[in-house]
Amino acid sequence: MIAFAVAAALLASAGARPAEMRYRGGISVRGGAASQSDMLERLRSGEGFVAALDQSGGSTPGALEAYGVPESAYNDETEMFDLVHQMRERVATGLDERCVGAILFEDTMDRKFEGRPAPAYLWSKRIVPLLKCDKGLEAERDGCQVMKEIPGLEKTLARAKLLGIAGTKMRSRIGAANEEGIKSVVKQQFALAKRICRCGLVPIVEPEVDAFIGDKGHAEEILLNALHAELHLLQPGELIMLKLTLPDIDDLYASCVAHPNVVRVLALSGGFDRAEACARLKRQSGVIASFSRALTEGLSRDMDDATFSKALDASCAALYDASFKKITEEDGAAPAMYRDVSGYLGKD
Repeated sequence: MIAFAVAAALLASAGARPAEMRYRGGISVRGGAASQSDMLERLRSGEGFVAALDQSGGSTPGALEAYGVPESAYNDETEMFDLVHQMRERVATGLDERCVGAILFEDTMDRKFEGRPAPAYLWSKRIVPLLKCDKGLEAERDGCQVMKEIPGLEKTLARAKLLGIAGTKMRSRIGAANEEGIKSVVKQQFALAKRICRCGLVPIVEPEVDAFIGDKGHAEEILLNALHAELHLLQPGELIMLKLTLPDIDDLYASCVAHPNVVRVLALSGGFDRAEACARLKRQSGVIASFSRALTEGLSRDMDDATFSKALDASCAALYDASFKKITEEDGAAPAMYRDVSGYLGKD
């Protein structure tokens, strides 16, 4: 396992990004639509984290419960989504330059923040709007769950692009170190990523390894190999982002961070509380936070505005520091294989 970390570090130190890479859709750092090129540059080099505000219908009740809104407070999905939008709006309006992007649920993309279309409002704050485009997971097979079919994907992406969305995110689940299952997950993710690239958007590929399976480390080794097999097949203009579970081996994904087709590597909190997720992220060089539950942890609907702003500011500071103030074993950090799993809250 240590060999994987060493190889990844060597690849990262040898890697170099070209001065310019062009999307198949015609967007580039120095060309194409001005706002899109600015968004790409913000995603590529901006100092900040990516907020995950994309709770789906299945995870929304839990998010609202944590925010202090019980299920008895709404009667149907319409009321539920109205309430979670109020929560998202309160969070979004409190984000600042420490946030470079925000992943939105499709329902949120069509709503407003402070009277403005949500994507336009976010970009007015230099926060790149991104869209969760998957429709959930199929039943488990070979220890993993691929995504359900996404009907009308290109039509949705065209509408999203008109609204100012710059990229997408789609999640699969890896629940065992099963090579066939993991390969199926990654192949499906990259096939969709290529379609999204052709639409001129940046896809976030999220093959989430369940953080608390017994063979997590082995699953991550298989995943790393599967990722490189697919990254090798990308054309120069097919740019993606990766959103990955915090690995057992520090800097396991350093070679992905350095890959010329990878705009950014994000970490999901994976069910850890904020303190534990940030402690683990600090040990992953070049990887930035894209947390959901760990971002909104401790926030409550009943807080007055001043208290809410102070709590959100503390959360943003923690995510920012974990993304950019890294520590190493030379700084006194324990090797990854000796760390415990305290702070588990359930899946993100």
